[in-house]
Amino acid sequence: MSALPQEVHNRRTFAIIAHPDAGKTTLTEKLLLFGGAIQMAGAVKARGEQRRARSDWMKVERERGISVTASVMNFDYADRTFNLVDTPGHEDFSEDTYRTLTAVDSAVMVIDAAKGIEAQTRKLFEVCRLRNVPIITFVNKMDREARDPFDLMDEVERDLQLEVTPGSWPIGSGPDFRGCYDLIRDRLVLLDRRQGDIASEGIQCDGLDDPKLDELLPADQVAKLREDVAMVRELCPPFDLETYREGHQTPVFFGSAINNFGVRELLLGLAAYAPSPRPQQADSRTVQPEEPKVTGFVFKVQANMDPNHRDRIAFFRLCSGHFRRGVKLKHMRSGKLLAVNNAVLFLARDRELAEDAYPGDIIGIPNHGTLRIGDTLTEGEDLRYTGVPSFAPELLQRVKLDDPMKMKHLRKALEHFAEEGASQVFKPLIGADWVVGVVGPLQFEVLAARIDAEYDIKAKFESCGYDSARWIECDDPVVLKSFLDSNRSALAEDHDGALVFLARNGWQLNRAQEDYPKIRFQKTREQNRAVTTSALG
Repeated sequence: MSALPQEVHNRRTFAIIAHPDAGKTTLTEKLLLFGGAIQMAGAVKARGEQRRARSDWMKVERERGISVTASVMNFDYADRTFNLVDTPGHEDFSEDTYRTLTAVDSAVMVIDAAKGIEAQTRKLFEVCRLRNVPIITFVNKMDREARDPFDLMDEVERDLQLEVTPGSWPIGSGPDFRGCYDLIRDRLVLLDRRQGDIASEGIQCDGLDDPKLDELLPADQVAKLREDVAMVRELCPPFDLETYREGHQTPVFFGSAINNFGVRELLLGLAAYAPSPRPQQADSRTVQPEEPKVTGFVFKVQANMDPNHRDRIAFFRLCSGHFRRGVKLKHMRSGKLLAVNNAVLFLARDRELAEDAYPGDIIGIPNHGTLRIGDTLTEGEDLRYTGVPSFAPELLQRVKLDDPMKMKHLRKALEHFAEEGASQVFKPLIGADWVVGVVGPLQFEVLAARIDAEYDIKAKFESCGYDSARWIECDDPVVLKSFLDSNRSALAEDHDGALVFLARNGWQLNRAQEDYPKIRFQKTREQNRAVTTSALG
């Protein structure tokens, strides 16, 4: 196998999705620990610098104990190169998660063993289903009191309409949790609670009939294990690689991320079964990862990862070709050539210069506002990747400054956040105020904290009287002009200069749609459209 197909074959690019508090960040740390990317896990109970989770690098994330932005980590394990994308678990940041899921080939769904399927888990799963993203399930926190594993599997099958097949089976739960039986490799892996932050492989013995089981486990647990595994093998379908990769079946692994347990089996499952980089759909054709020319798209922009510099890093998913440092890529939105000399590979906030990269890899391209979410870069061919959307916000508020003299600095901050996709920013055609739109209320708190921490500006958000926002599109310029003349006080431009209708209530929006049936009031907008003059410019 030549170099490019081999590198594609070895890549695994996946996201972790979960409801808040299911243990997603802890699992991320332990995956990095097994992959050798870090030497010690940043346990939640630890103090000082050890406590800082590598994926939660923002000050606001560390203070609140939640992930509010996607981060990327690259590591090697079991002859595979993994690109792990940690997504925000809180529903208020679901737009960032949705866009992140456009850049991965599979996902790990983390479930709390005591709580089962929760609301945000279900929402994120539906996003994966829309994109046919295959899912491996990790039932976490088995070291605490947990529901019956058969009940948990039934719930996944019933609520998510997924065929379930266990890859491992737990022995007890809570204080009586002793480990798991590896159903794929037919061996026992016992929990050693003394290991702490050391990545242990556990104590192993082979086969259910091995007499060592009777020595290592209490008689009642051995009997129950043998009975459960016999029942699992009789009732559950065998693992089918094709069915899993089509998104219809999920292998389930049980473990305790805080104790490093079950993580190794999960990682080996990803290495063996998760798909390598998949073909990607562009506007004109389907692009195969083994094609020699470099193509890819920007799914995220992050401002101020380095607080000492006003940097902006575009997260670029490589879809085809062998990227080499210094390659010239065509920026499809502007038509200009960009020489990519300083791209980086990530370990959350830490980074190293990317000399080369392959399909499935996610590299960071430093820029000063040139690259935006949804942009396509190619090694010459005119094509655009589709399916990276922007969503109409559900909450709208006006920004108010403590010091009006800092309006120019506020404009720059809002522009950066809009380019990140952290919020929608609208400049009404009439009036001087900025209107910010978000998916959930916590985003306003986070934005205010970031404006203060990153730009030294005191700002607050207050009601602006608008209920909803819709992008305006119309093929008839006469109809469009009539609408603009009649509704100028309710119109704004987003940071790309696209027209937006701001409705004060549902009645006003419905009335506008009835009065102007030729105008499309859009709840989503593709991020790779050509840009007009920005209202923020």
